[in-house]
Amino acid sequence: MTAPTSLSIVSYLAPNGFWFYQAVAAHLQQVLGIQVQLSESRFDPLDDPDLINDRIDLALICGLPFIRQYQQAPLYQPLVAPIMQSARYADRPVYFSDVIVRASSGIKSFDALADKTFCYNDPGSNSGYNLPCYHLIQKGYSPIFFGSVWQSGSHQRSIQAVITGEADWAAIDSTVLEQELRTVPEFAHQLRVIESISPCPMPPMIVAQRLGGTLIEHIRTALLNPGDSLKHTMTQAGIQRYEPVSVERYQELADAYEAVLKAGYASILAAAS
Repeated sequence: MTAPTSLSIVSYLAPNGFWFYQAVAAHLQQVLGIQVQLSESRFDPLDDPDLINDRIDLALICGLPFIRQYQQAPLYQPLVAPIMQSARYADRPVYFSDVIVRASSGIKSFDALADKTFCYNDPGSNSGYNLPCYHLIQKGYSPIFFGSVWQSGSHQRSIQAVITGEADWAAIDSTVLEQELRTVPEFAHQLRVIESISPCPMPPMIVAQRLGGTLIEHIRTALLNPGDSLKHTMTQAGIQRYEPVSVERYQELADAYEAVLKAGYASILAAAS
């Protein structure tokens, strides 16, 4: 197999982490000695023709769309996932879905969210959509728990909607929320986390299997051994290190998604919107 002269990386994750992914791309370019091109996708990963047709080399992606696509066509494999520095992550590659409300709202429990306005980033999101619905199933709440529902388009937009009162609550990827609070510290006084759902497997970096075992292992090794520059940026992003991850780690997300579909939440939320 001819070694590639460049690699493409596409991010499907929250844009407030793109500055960190730029540092990852620069590190890979330096270590591998080939051009690395990073971009943000305009598509949902399950609808992106480049990902579907195996035209992307590496991707930063939520675990749920990864495992859903893998079940359809195993073109990509998980490579590594980050372990965050905070003690709440217990030195594991996991994250939470943090349920947020306005600090001034008076809402202090998940039960109090019944009949309130819920906004979610998109129906393919694990933390913003899948986990809140699965939490309702696990806790035995009625499927008509929601009041009004609307789609914001991004975690950051959902955060703004809660702050401005357009929505009563949202469920946010804990790492995205933490980065937003680092960027805009005043949000900490405007929001309250009333519940943290899961933990669940961290969004992985995935790699096209067509790249071959040798190159894939070189990429993994480069990420497991960051240089001083990337280490500094990882510290700024609250990341301790990367760890190898396997497909099996993400099966639990697919199982939760199937339970949510079976319970009819897609139609319930669509009707409530």
